[in-house]
Amino acid sequence: MSHLQSMELLVLTVRECSFSAAGRRVGLSPASVSRHIGELETNLGVQLLNRTTRHLSLTEAGKVYLQRAEQILHSVEDAAAAALALQKTPRGTLRVHSRMLFGMTVLTPLLPQFQKLYPELKVELSLSERRVQLREQDFDVDLQIAAPSDPSLMQRRLLASERILVAAPDYVARMPAVRVPGDLKRHNCLTYWLGSEEVAWKFMTKGKLTELVVPSSFSSNNGHVLIQLAAMGHGIALLDDYTVAAELAARRLVRLLPGWRVTNSTFDEGIYATFLQTNYLPEKIRVFLDFLAEHVPGQIRKRQVRRA
Repeated sequence: MSHLQSMELLVLTVRECSFSAAGRRVGLSPASVSRHIGELETNLGVQLLNRTTRHLSLTEAGKVYLQRAEQILHSVEDAAAAALALQKTPRGTLRVHSRMLFGMTVLTPLLPQFQKLYPELKVELSLSERRVQLREQDFDVDLQIAAPSDPSLMQRRLLASERILVAAPDYVARMPAVRVPGDLKRHNCLTYWLGSEEVAWKFMTKGKLTELVVPSSFSSNNGHVLIQLAAMGHGIALLDDYTVAAELAARRLVRLLPGWRVTNSTFDEGIYATFLQTNYLPEKIRVFLDFLAEHVPGQIRKRQVRRA
């Protein structure tokens, strides 16, 4: 094994916190990973890892070496990206992470068309409600609902969106009318769980901001669950417009308080594609972002027209 490969094994072992996890990523046994790192230490003449039966940690020399090793490996990745950027046909694996509801309702229906255009490109899609570390978790693109604050990340806004209040028609028919935000006090609100017992929604109209703690008998960190419960008539949900476009068009849900802007966080919403800042953008990432920029906004506009 080359010095560079051993260096990669060390970085991967530190990221995964174990020889076993690192080995699974590259198809080696834990003993092989440990042996290759041991050979690296012998060649360097310095111990890089402290080993116990339950824990691995970097020595002081290991911390210095790891920092430089990561810089070297990043340079190697940039060199590979520069070469790949010249490919006319994207190949390899594209690893994408997305928020769950966007991934299920918007992204997934588009993937067959994308893969038909680029059959030599394998897509691995991971869905969750958490932020991911692109480099550490080996993702190429992360689709977020807010712009990233990390200066090492590039971003591309794919669409602008707004959050809206929705409920089932039968719920609206049997419950008191909702004409102003304060009317929600007499309703059951299906809320997105943000780790707080009280849930406050913000309302704005004609430049006036109102904040209201809403009554809620149910919270979830999964928007699809809130859509289902709202469509079943269990209450009023606050959701991104693109996630309920189909339900609004089919009249399974109706919009409430259309004259108000409403949010549980910020009014500036949208979907952002984030990716690592490199000198050369890999072709597989470029074609994926171009595809989304062309198809996602168009699809949303068509749904909104049908809804109206």
